[in-house]
Amino acid sequence: QVQLVESGGGLVQFGGSLRLSCAASGSMFSTYVMNWYRQAPGKRREVVAFITSGSRTNYADSVKGRFTISRDNAKNTVYLQMNSLKPEDTAVYYCNANAGTVDYWGQGTQVTVSS
Repeated sequence: QVQLVESGGGLVQFGGSLRLSCAASGSMFSTYVMNWYRQAPGKRREVVAFITSGSRTNYADSVKGRFTISRDNAKNTVYLQMNSLKPEDTAVYYCNANAGTVDYWGQGTQVTVSS
């Protein structure tokens, strides 16, 4: 019932920047906790950042100081600004919405950082 569509991934050099976007359907977006996950080849999916309905944020230690999560409730969109990118950031990045009793997932967008 909630569709999430990620965009903004691509190829970037070491030290570069990308901004990921996740557009959500529905009328309850402002109530959701929104998360960005990532999964590198052969690795487990991990949380990189989340933002609550009250705009409280938290980040994985590996991305603190480099990534910023934000949301625009008027656009039903959550963003992940990624700066100072490293090859270790290479992964498929997934948008996730927690509606309290159920989670929704996007299809993912590939981020590749070259050395």
